[in-house]
Order: sequence, then structure tokens, then C-alpha cells
Amino acid sequence: MLVDDKSYHRGNMQKDIVLGRLKERGCRITKQRLMLLDVILSEECSSCKEIFYKATKFDKNIGTATVYRMINVLEEIGAISRKNMFKITCGMEGEYETNGASSCN
Repeated sequence: MLVDDKSYHRGNMQKDIVLGRLKERGCRITKQRLMLLDVILSEECSSCKEIFYKATKFDKNIGTATVYRMINVLEEIGAISRKNMFKITCGMEGEYETNGASSCN
């Protein structure tokens, strides 16, 4: 039970850090963005297509463009790396970098 509590706490901490960075960049925190973040945090995904298919289980109206935009923003704020198979990495080894400004509306 202790391991699950640690994992749950780490996941929430990562989510809070990512949400904070998204807000700093002016991104609206929509239900779809929250759901996509939950999908990425809860499961390892190897592609945007896989994230999309998992997300459609929760929201049939989500579009592929929404998934790709979210992945691009997460990558830009340093929260994910395509090399790490779309696994959230921020909050684990210190601060992450912002490599460019993009719109998140």
C-alpha cells in the first residue's frame, strides 16, 4: 500500500508542476487537456496515435489535432520527451527547460 501512495503522490506532484507550467505559458486548462495529462501520466504511450485511442475511451469527441497540440506544448515546456515514449519526466530530476514560446489557447 505504501508504494501505491508514493506513486499516487508523485503523479499528482508531476501533474501540478505541468499544470503550473501550462498556466505560466497562458494555456487554458480545459477538461480535454486535463484528461490527456491523466492518460499520459497513468499509462506509458509510444505515440500520439496511442494517446489518442486511449483518450477516446474517456471523450469520444476529442480530435487528433488536440492530442498533437497538447503533446507539442508538453514537449516545448520540457514535460515530455519523444525519446522517453511520452512519459512525464518533469518534477523528477529538477527543473525543466522552456525551449521557445508558443500559444496555448
